[in-house]
Amino acid sequence: MSKTRSRSVVMLLTIGLALSALAVQAQDGCTDFKWDVSKERALFAGPPTVMRAGTDVKSAPIVLPNRLYQLALAPQSSVNFSVWQGKKPADADAHAGLAILRISAAGSYRVALDLPVWIDVVTSDSVLQPADFQGQHSCAAPHKIVEFDLKNTKPFLLQLSGAAIDQLLLTVTPTPERIR
Repeated sequence: MSKTRSRSVVMLLTIGLALSALAVQAQDGCTDFKWDVSKERALFAGPPTVMRAGTDVKSAPIVLPNRLYQLALAPQSSVNFSVWQGKKPADADAHAGLAILRISAAGSYRVALDLPVWIDVVTSDSVLQPADFQGQHSCAAPHKIVEFDLKNTKPFLLQLSGAAIDQLLLTVTPTPERIR
C-alpha cells in the first residue's frame, strides 16, 4: 500500500471516530448546562445511599453535601410541610418528601435532582429564594439544579414536592467559583 493511500485510510478513520464521538455527545442530553456540573455528574454516576424521605420534620433524614441519595417519597397529601411550598402542583397523584440538610460552612450550594421536582429550602419558617437554577429536559443525571445562598450552618429543611414518581436521586454540592 502506498504512503498516500495509508495516510488517507488513517485520516478517514480519524474523521470517522471524531464524527462518532460528536454523535454520542449529541445524544447525551447532559452536555448543555451553562455551568460546570462535572461534580454533580460524577456523583450521579455513583451508587446512592437509599433512604426514605420524611413526611414531617421529625421523620426527615439527614443529608450531607457531596453524596448521592435515593429518596423514597410519599404521597404528597401525607407530607406535612413546615412552610407551604412555593408551588402547588396540579397533579393530585404527586409525591413529596422532606430531608434535613446539614452543612459545615455557609456559602452557595446546589441542590441537584434527577426529576422535574419543586425544591424549597426552609430556615426559621421561611422559604429561601433560589439564587439561580437550570435544567436539561433530556438529562436525568442531573435533570434540575437549583442554587441557594445558605448564610449560616443551621440545619435546613429541604421540601421536595410535585414528583410524578415515588423516588428520586438528590445531591447537594458547594457551588464552585465561577470564572468570569
